[in-house]
Amino acid sequence: MKWMILLLGIASNASASVLVKIAMMPPRKFPSLNEPMAALSNWPFWLGLALYGVAFLLYAAALAKLPLNVAHPILTAGAVAAVAACSTLIFKEPFHVTTVVGILLVVAGVILITIRVS
Repeated sequence: MKWMILLLGIASNASASVLVKIAMMPPRKFPSLNEPMAALSNWPFWLGLALYGVAFLLYAAALAKLPLNVAHPILTAGAVAAVAACSTLIFKEPFHVTTVVGILLVVAGVILITIRVS
């Protein structure tokens, strides 16, 4: 169950980032003193903000079951990898070899941080 909570936290965090990116793309506008009502109708922004809140709650729940030095690196690295994949799949942003190598190095670092050698 603790790993499911962490995975849902990663998914919520990455989804929130994608939604905020969508919220900032034309024709949506946010924020502006010239058009304050545009902020209210920008549903991807508000949904993304809500998902960041859900991600925080899931992170807190994961911390109740996992050590901080395990939960935080996994959540952070998982969100980085998920956002990188989503940026390529959804927004057609470039996914360079250096991105793949960087993600692999982050994952390797997280594994080294979180494994327990007796």
